[in-house]
Amino acid sequence: MATDSPARQELRLVSWNVNGLRAVLKKDPTFEEIFRALDADVFAIQETKLQDDQRAKLGLDFEGYHQVWNFAERKGYSGTAVWCREEPIQVIRHTGCEVADDEGRVCALEFDKYWFVNVYTPNAQNELKRIDVRLAWDARYREFLGELAQTKPVVTCGDFNVAHEEIDLKNPGPNRGNAGFSDEERESFTKLLDSGLVDTFRSRFPDLEGAYSWWSYRMRARARNAGWRIDYFLVSESIADQVTGAAILNEVYGSDHCPVELMIEL
Repeated sequence: MATDSPARQELRLVSWNVNGLRAVLKKDPTFEEIFRALDADVFAIQETKLQDDQRAKLGLDFEGYHQVWNFAERKGYSGTAVWCREEPIQVIRHTGCEVADDEGRVCALEFDKYWFVNVYTPNAQNELKRIDVRLAWDARYREFLGELAQTKPVVTCGDFNVAHEEIDLKNPGPNRGNAGFSDEERESFTKLLDSGLVDTFRSRFPDLEGAYSWWSYRMRARARNAGWRIDYFLVSESIADQVTGAAILNEVYGSDHCPVELMIEL
């Protein structure tokens, strides 16, 4: 006699590049207030800019959540973290990339039904001076997700540091060739999607303009909504039809990025 498969549960997943966690903790509303208001099942952040001894002093042990951190060897730089209600089966903090693997850029958590992978992708920097590092990282990250997907579906989120298409930034013409909108980075992101992943927000809102997740601090960019969509939730094609919602939470302040959200039944 066949047994019923476990019931699906709708999960709320949130990703936010905080661009310095200590700074966000001091703002109004505070990081803790935002965290509690969003009430996510999994909450991932990028650019923590912390070391372990600094984190221990911040009092971020939220009741009901497990936490996972990955710190860059370089102080005050990069770093990722995840809070999750479900205890992970295992955690992976390195992809095996030849470059940038000591910069705290990945927290990969295995859960019962899926892999959750939080990433802060290297920036190609002005005049694309770090483009070789960026593309090497992208290639290995693509392979890494493919390896995980052989065992379970993947949900990956974070700051991917690229606006994929012209619709994903306010001023595509003047920015063509710049870091975050170079042909090389856009092509690399296409390869990531072609490897078996779905851009959940763009899948649900294929023609929505003006939907951005990052704004420069200069020239009142956020007030003018002169932004870029560089923060994503990507999911394995096999679970794309289980996505129930995708949003950019641009009413949340505290960073030059705003959080992005995914609702999915797993």
